[in-house]
Amino acid sequence: MNRSQKIIRTSIIGITANILLAAFKAVVGILASSVAIVMDAVNNLSDALSSVITIIGTKLSERPADREHPFGFGRVEYFSAILIAVLVLTAGVTSLIESVKKVIEPTEPEYTTVTLIVIIVAIVVKLILGQYVKKQGQQLKSDALIASGSDALFDAVITLSTLVSVGIMLLWNVSLDGILGALISLVIIKAGIEMLASPINELLGARISPDLIHDIKQEVCAFEGVYGVYDIILHNYGPNVLIGSLHINVYDTMDAHEIHGLTRRIAEEMFAKHGIIMTVGIYAIATGTNKRTDLQTAVMHTLGRHKDITQVHGFYYFERENRVSVDVVPDISIHDEPAFCRQLTEELKAVIPNTIVSIVIDHNYSE
Repeated sequence: MNRSQKIIRTSIIGITANILLAAFKAVVGILASSVAIVMDAVNNLSDALSSVITIIGTKLSERPADREHPFGFGRVEYFSAILIAVLVLTAGVTSLIESVKKVIEPTEPEYTTVTLIVIIVAIVVKLILGQYVKKQGQQLKSDALIASGSDALFDAVITLSTLVSVGIMLLWNVSLDGILGALISLVIIKAGIEMLASPINELLGARISPDLIHDIKQEVCAFEGVYGVYDIILHNYGPNVLIGSLHINVYDTMDAHEIHGLTRRIAEEMFAKHGIIMTVGIYAIATGTNKRTDLQTAVMHTLGRHKDITQVHGFYYFERENRVSVDVVPDISIHDEPAFCRQLTEELKAVIPNTIVSIVIDHNYSE
């Protein structure tokens, strides 16, 4: 069973649990002639909506790439998670409004044995369902499932607050229904906003896991002939689709055929181990006794000891133009990059006079 099938199976369990709970409440409500319980049963049917959204989103995300969407539809899952988070936010805001009304105009609720039984059953079912769905979401890295599980857990918390207020009412004849509801509603609203953050960050382009970046560097550096890995850039087109690029350092004595074989092996390993469609670029390290090597040594040594530079790479000497080009990754404390570039250019001109200097201000997108 693949990831999508597991997500759909979990969602179907959620729908089934909500339908069974709704049926139980409806039967009890009809037998007890309780309109409130029957309406709560209808509410449980609407709770199944988050699971339905998850299934639809998962199905849509499996659609193959087409001419207009060459990277596929994997990001649809993030939209599903956003929709569910909006449902949670809506429930929180609605609950807050109703709770505030109860605080302003308190009413004395009426509880029966039947009502208490329904409340307890609802709490147990929602707690078990919420924990299960959220855990599956975390294991499958599905924001939609995590949001759906959290939605069920919040339902359980709201119902639990009702049970607590019942106990206080019966013991001390004090109604805290509105106050408890308002406090829990604020917690739900906060959680709903946090739920929105994860899928929105993915759509905006969140930083890839540092552990994955570390693994990629270790694995690529393990290839014979690789003497450094730089410029790792990864784009997320869904939980299972990563497309990116990186650069490697090789000696300038390696010929085109050897470079072709090396980059191909690296790309194959990245796809086999991580499912990443990786493009591999090349930086050549100057070797031997010549002007190119001397310039490289001078440039790398000068820039490498600079306290405001975190990384230097991509040195190249254009002989016909008598020009050197090098990539520099400045420290995060550098805010005026053009001024910093001019400063470094002047420093290098003092070290390698009569040579044109081109500094490219680069950025670290993965660490």
